[in-house]
Amino acid sequence: MRILVIDQAPRLKPVTVERRDLFQRPFLARELAGLDAVVFDPPRQGAEKQARALAASQVPIVAAVSCNPATFARDARILADGGYRLTRVTPVDQFLYSAHVELVGRFER
Repeated sequence: MRILVIDQAPRLKPVTVERRDLFQRPFLARELAGLDAVVFDPPRQGAEKQARALAASQVPIVAAVSCNPATFARDARILADGGYRLTRVTPVDQFLYSAHVELVGRFER
């Protein structure tokens, strides 16, 4: 994985990326402290443990990507119960001739 971070412009913030198995090692609320936003894109099973840790955190913005509307709804409920509000959801129909739809949701505190 290659990551390019440019921090010479005063308006840009550094970006940190970590790839992790969210089933085995979800990010804990204390690991999320101080972050401005989190993007997570789990497999079809969703990210229940990660959603619970996010709900316990103080991260102001969460973007959730999902290939399964049912697990997206479950994880969204966990985030909502933890104080987040779903402010936008966008379906992405990227697979021609298939009923498969990706979802991207924005949650804010």
